[in-house]
Amino acid sequence: MNRQAVVLLTVACGMAAGASLLAHHSAANYDMTKSVTLQGTVTEFKLANPHPALYFKVKGDDEDWFGESAAPPARWYNGGWRGNALKPGDEITITGAPTIDGRKMVRIRKLVTASGKEWTEGAQGQ
Repeated sequence: MNRQAVVLLTVACGMAAGASLLAHHSAANYDMTKSVTLQGTVTEFKLANPHPALYFKVKGDDEDWFGESAAPPARWYNGGWRGNALKPGDEITITGAPTIDGRKMVRIRKLVTASGKEWTEGAQGQ
C-alpha cells in the first residue's frame, strides 16, 4: 500500500470514530428546552461507564422510568457519589430534560435524595 492510501485510510477511520463519539453524546432524544421534575423510588442505580444510569418508579405510574446523566461517572464520584449511593427503595426527586417522543426517559440535570443529598449537572463536587 502506498503512503497516500495509508493517509487516506487513517483519515477515514478517524472521521468514522469521531462521528460515532458525537452520536454517543447526542442529546437528540431529549427536548433540552423543557424541564420536568419527577418524584419516585429507585429500582436500580449504575455508576458505570460511559454514563451513570438510574431506573426508577414514578409515583402513580406503573411503568419504569430511565434517567441518564450526560456527565461521566468520575464527576459523580468526585461529588461524593459511589455505586451504592442510591439503593432500591430510596426516594428521589429528579429534574431533567424529557424525551421528544414521550418515552419514560429523562436526561438528569439534578437529583435530590430524601436526605437532601444533591447532584447537579456540571458541578465538579458538592
